[in-house]
Amino acid sequence: MELDVIMNKIFEIRGQRVMLDFHLAELYGVETKVLKQAVRRNIDRFPKDFMFELTQTEFENLRSQFVTSPLQSTRYGTIVFTEQGVAMLSSVLRSDTAIKVNIEIMRAFVSIRRMALNYSDLVSRIDSLEEKFDEQFTEVFQALRYLIEPPQKPRKKIGYITNDDNN
Repeated sequence: MELDVIMNKIFEIRGQRVMLDFHLAELYGVETKVLKQAVRRNIDRFPKDFMFELTQTEFENLRSQFVTSPLQSTRYGTIVFTEQGVAMLSSVLRSDTAIKVNIEIMRAFVSIRRMALNYSDLVSRIDSLEEKFDEQFTEVFQALRYLIEPPQKPRKKIGYITNDDNN
């Protein structure tokens, strides 16, 4: 299974990276209702930080993000699984396909975590460069202003000069 396919099925909802029940069912090669039945039979393995049900508003917001393949609403609520929930699914769905797919999903979550770390490192580097160059550009702008507007020397008076004018 391609990593990109899986990564495109990972969303951020409520500040957590999650996968939707019907996407997981599709990847595992089972019907969504079969996946949900397996979870309900083993509900003690899925605490609230492993899975939760989307509200209607969350589902509508998620559906509005899809342009090419809209999500279809179901009679039952959509369940989303966090990384730990997906890992727990491997103990509930015991087929060879489920095990292989689960390994690839775990790799996708790890890859996303690595990208997030690299992204935060990149942001901090850009911030430090911006601070460094802001200071350098300030000096450059000061030098340019000095060159454009040299300091004014007092003008020499023209005409008859008295002793009072020299002081």
